[in-house]
This record gives sequence, C-alpha cells and structure tokens, in this order.
Amino acid sequence: MHLLGPSLLLLEYLAFSDSNWVFKHPKTLYAWEGACVWIPCRYSIPDRTMATLVVYHNYTYDKEAKEHRGKILYNKTKTEELFRQERVKFLGDLKSNCTLSIQPVQAQDSGVLGLRITSATNKWMENVFLNISEKAPPPRIQLPPEIRESTEVSVTCSLNFSCPGYEIKLKWSLDGLSQYTSVPSTSLTTEAVSTQSKITFEPLWLHHGKNLTCQLWNDIPGGLLLSQEMVQLDVKHPPKEVTIVIQNPTPIREGDNVTLFCHHTASNPSVTRYEWKPQGSWKQLASGVLKIQKVAWNAEPFTCAACNPWCSWASPVDLQVQYAPRGVKVLPVSPRREIHSGHRVLLQCNFSSSYPTDVRFFWKKNGIFLVEGKELNFDSVSPEDAGNYNCLVNNSIGQSTSEVWTLQVLYAPRKLRVSISPKDSVMEGKKAVLTCESDANPPVFQYAWFDWNNHNLQHYHQMLILNSVTVQHSGAYRCEGTNRLGVGQSPPSTLTVYYSPETIGRRVALGVILCLVAVLLAFWGVRLQRSWKRIQSQQELRENSSGQSFFVRNKKVQRVPLTEGSHALGCYNPVIEDTVSYAALRFPVGETDTPRLGDAREQRPSLHRDNTVTYSVVQKPQTGDYENVTPAVPEDEGIHYSELIHLGVGERPLVQDTVEYVTLKH
Repeated sequence: MHLLGPSLLLLEYLAFSDSNWVFKHPKTLYAWEGACVWIPCRYSIPDRTMATLVVYHNYTYDKEAKEHRGKILYNKTKTEELFRQERVKFLGDLKSNCTLSIQPVQAQDSGVLGLRITSATNKWMENVFLNISEKAPPPRIQLPPEIRESTEVSVTCSLNFSCPGYEIKLKWSLDGLSQYTSVPSTSLTTEAVSTQSKITFEPLWLHHGKNLTCQLWNDIPGGLLLSQEMVQLDVKHPPKEVTIVIQNPTPIREGDNVTLFCHHTASNPSVTRYEWKPQGSWKQLASGVLKIQKVAWNAEPFTCAACNPWCSWASPVDLQVQYAPRGVKVLPVSPRREIHSGHRVLLQCNFSSSYPTDVRFFWKKNGIFLVEGKELNFDSVSPEDAGNYNCLVNNSIGQSTSEVWTLQVLYAPRKLRVSISPKDSVMEGKKAVLTCESDANPPVFQYAWFDWNNHNLQHYHQMLILNSVTVQHSGAYRCEGTNRLGVGQSPPSTLTVYYSPETIGRRVALGVILCLVAVLLAFWGVRLQRSWKRIQSQQELRENSSGQSFFVRNKKVQRVPLTEGSHALGCYNPVIEDTVSYAALRFPVGETDTPRLGDAREQRPSLHRDNTVTYSVVQKPQTGDYENVTPAVPEDEGIHYSELIHLGVGERPLVQDTVEYVTLKH
C-alpha cells in the first residue's frame, strides 16, 4: 500500500449556506493496525463558536430525512460529550481547533471520517480519509537525481505517519555493510503528518549497485522492526582498477610482437573508449586490445585509460623486454695518451645496459678470439700486440660486439732490410732499385745509405735508384731509418752486377787472342828451352871432363859426340825431353878453375871471365834415375835429363867417352 504524499492532502470543505466555513487538515491519514492516528485540524466558522461536533465513520446521507447516518465515534455538544469511543479523543476546542486522536486504530477504521459541526446558525460536514493497513507501510526513500562518487549527497527516508502516542524510529543500512542512524524529524501540521530521517554521506564507487535500506522500528524497549524500504544506489564513477594485462608469455624479447589488454573492474556508466600511451604506430585490434609489432629493447612503460564521461589511467607497465647487451665499447684505462713499446696497457670492456644483467666478456684481435674477461692487460706491450681489438659481451639473449678499437704501438725503426729490384743479380747497363724496407711507428721520416766501405752515399730517400749499373756497383749495401723514437739499421745486402753478352764477347775474343799469343810464345819458348838445354848439357859435359860434375841417367845412354863446331858437350837422355829440371853452373875463367854448383837460381858470372856464362837446368828427379839416390817412394816412369850449355866465346875441350857416372847431391 503506497502512501500519498503531503502534497496530495487538500483541505476540503463544503459550504452549505455560507462560504466562510474554512477547514484545514491532511486529506488522508495513514496508519496501521495497532498504531494510532493523529488528525491535526483547524477550522474557522462565521459564528466563531462550535455548537456541536459529531464524528461519523463511513457515514451516508439520507436525502429524504435530510440527515447523516452512520457509525458515530464521537458526539459532543458545547457543554458536554454525549458519546465517545474510548479510543477516540477530541483534542480541539470550540473556536478553531478540531484535532482528533484515535488510538489504537484498526484495519476496519479505514474509510471516511465525517466531522459534522454546527453553529448557532449554520452546519458543516468535513471529510477526513483514513488509510489503515494491517501492517506498517514501508518508508519511502528519496534519492537525489544523480549520485557521484565522492560527492556528498543527502538521502531522505520518510513515512506519512506520526502519532505522539506511538513512537517510531527510522534506521539506515547500506547493504548490511554499514549503518547510518538519524534522529527522526516529525511533522504534525494541517498540511502533512509524517516522520523523516535524513542522512548525508559521500558514496564510494563500491556503493554502486549496493542496497540502501531504511527500516521502520517501533521505538520500544528491545525494538520491533515494522517495515523497511530498499533501493539500489546508482553511483556514477569513472572506470575503476584499470590495469594492463600482457597476453604474451614471459619473458618478452627484443623484436617480439606483444599484445596488451586494457582491463577494468567497474565503470558507471560503461566504458565507451580507450586511450594508450605512449603514442606510436601501434595497432588496436579491438576495443581495449593493443598489438605492438617488433617491440624495441628500450620500449617505454605502457599505460592505458578506460573512459566513460571520465577517464581512468592504469599504472604504467614495464614490458621488461630482454635484450642483448647494449652500448658495448672498449675503454682504454691506461695509458690515456700515446702508447710506446714497453708500456703497460690496460683495456676495459664496458656496456651501457643489459637485461638480463648476468653477462660474460670476451676479446678478439683482428677477428680472432683472444681471451675471456672484462679487462685485457699488457704488462709490456710490443709492436706485435698492435691491431684491431673488439670486446664482446653476451647474456642469455644474445651477444653484442664493440666497435673496433685500434691499438697503435709507437716504436723506433726495426727489422730494416734492403730489397733489390728486379733481383740481386743485375746485368750491367740495367736499372737497379734498392729499397729500404722498415717496420716503424711512426713511419721513418729519414733514410741514409751506406756502401760496402761504410761510406755514406749522401742519399736520404727510401729508394736508392742506380739507373745504369756497372760492375763497379757490385757490393754490399745497407740503410738506416730514423723516426722520432730512434734509429734502426739493416744488415748488408749484396748487389751483383754481371757482364753483358757484348762485354763477354769482347773479353772472350781478347782471351782467345791472348791464348793464341801464349801458345805461340810457349811453342817458341819450348824450342828455345830445348835449345838451351842442349847447350847447357854440352857445356856441363865439357866442364865435367875438366873435373866438373854433371848428371847421368842410370840407364847409361851415351850420346853421340857433337861435331866439331858444336859448343855443347854432355850426356843426353832423350826419354826425359818433356820434363826439365833446372840448375845453374858457373865455370871459372881458366880451364883449371873449379866450377860451383848453383842453388837453383841465376848466378852472376865471374868478373875475371870475359863475356862467358854457362847455364845448366836440372830437374830434381822424382824417381830413382840416379844410382846414388834412393827414392823415398816408388819410382815412376818419368824422364830426367840435364844439359850443359856454354854460352860464350871460345872452344871447349872434347869430352872423353869413358865418363859414365857422376854424383850430384842435392
């Protein structure tokens, strides 16, 4: 049963004879069985004084009798109460107040109460409607037109009932989670009879859809719940608990495709759109679904907003993209300036970021694996350590390589050598290029050249060019190289210059001519030698006949005496013609002079001998040609002979044939 509001209560009056009769009271009064009814009533009549008051219940009017008929609840004259039900009380007066009270009321009391009032000259019937239910009607909750989250609102719970003899209380509860209690405010006026409870609160978004209850309690010890009204709150709020859900299985690696969902738990009204940050060329597959193509290693945290009339942003989500180490580079720790041979060099491998952070370090030199470790240390760097170095850093995702870092080692010239072009042997007249090759850093800025006599050639370039070489250019050459760190020297390299075919032809021709000349000279020399030997043999034989010594071969071959005209005497052995040994014999001036054997060299003639010199050539025998000489080695078949040759004027005596042997001691 719904109660009519106070706005529907109208003053109703009937003017039978005079329009100055005025009544004010609620048109309808509500109550329930066992409760009471309080009827506030005010009136104004022309006579100003009430004469009689009769209260009818569901009366009727008899037109023939011209009177009202019905159950009388109360009857009063100006001076006395003629009839009154015990539960009915008149609380007014005879001038303006016509208030009544019925306690307790019963369900059959519903209907029309007729207040028949008369004055000295007039009469009036005023109707009051009673709505009595068996049970207490529920209170009515009045909500504001719109409830917003965290915005203060006032909610009223009202009941069109109030009766001083029957105390009630209104209590609040919000879906059983909390209770709000307010002291009832009671209205007992001719316009309205009601009881209200008003609460003021700031609703939460969690209150949306929750039940707000107003309960009617009989305010008696222990309390009695009479009725209640329940309404569902419609709390307007932005989307709540907005989060980003990553669809991809973790971990996410650089270059993967990632799908994100923008999720929320509540929204009133419903979400109409989604926004994403950061902005990019992302593809929105559906409402609240974002696909990221080839996610970057340094992807920024993503956030999304779910929007109704208001937008709510999710907390940024870091995709935690796993990637290989980034920003790998070689960092020279010491020395920081130029590096000389022998210095200590320390290199360090650095990187800017890596996820995961567990990494390993490696080093390469000229593309070849060198060693593992974050640092590369050279206690005493050498030129051989120079080269292009890379450091590598890897984790479980991949490996990154630094840019090439060039280790330059400065050192004085070394390993100098002279290279000869086109080759070490060059024909005379050709061009020879000698190059001083060196190993130096910084490069050699000055060269010096030296020949085989260590003579400075006063040439200071790397190449020594001999445009037309001669045999005189043959020899060993060396070079020196100088840079700002020192001087280096090469070992000698030999340049050989050989004759050209033309020169060889000329020299061969000359040699042939010289050979022919030598042959001729030898031929004539042999002939002269033989002649000389014969002369010496004859001379020796002649001198031996005068008591001088001469040589005779074991095989005593007697030479036929020479003719008278011959000047040479001696013993001739024809077998030893081809081999001649020489000895010199000098003869005295007179025939009685004793000759002396020479010592295998030319002897000066005696000053007392006029223009007469005797020569004898003797070869030391290699075999036992002589009877008194025993060879130390077996004799060969060589031929030995001697001749006495007398060169001079005069005749020599004839030699006797009886001389067979002579002893010559060496």
